[in-house]
Amino acid sequence: MEPRLALPANLSPEAMQALMALGAAAKQENGVPALTLNLVYLRASQINGCSVCVDMHARTLRQIGETDERLIAVGAWRDAPYFTAAERAALAFAEAATRLADRSDPVPDDVWIEAAQFYDQKALAALALNVAVINLWNRLNVSTRQIAGQWVKSAEAKKWQAEHAAAAR
Repeated sequence: MEPRLALPANLSPEAMQALMALGAAAKQENGVPALTLNLVYLRASQINGCSVCVDMHARTLRQIGETDERLIAVGAWRDAPYFTAAERAALAFAEAATRLADRSDPVPDDVWIEAAQFYDQKALAALALNVAVINLWNRLNVSTRQIAGQWVKSAEAKKWQAEHAAAAR
């Protein structure tokens, strides 16, 4: 396998800086646990078929101590007993906000109301921003056929992993 081209954000340093700044801002003390955000990133990436982000976020979750049971069950979270009610609400929101074209009311009121039971306005905004950011990365990676595991080899990836693992604890 070969990517169609280098990751577009890598070809535009200004774009990469902006994307990294957006991602960092969306994660800052927002009321959504880092573990939950990483579950959301993993689930959205599974839906979008982004092998790079599935690989990246599964690795990050493992680094911060996530169990195999939960990692394996993220794709079937509705039927698995391993997730809290707040995590389920975040995962439902992430799925709805990722699959916008799948229904006439993309994020139905029941999904929003459930999320609002666990997250305040700031956290809901952060959840929406983080879902948008991971979907952006997924679209860049999938459309250019980026290769899972290739990013792990770079110095930037090692730095990113270390920073995200520390921040998620």
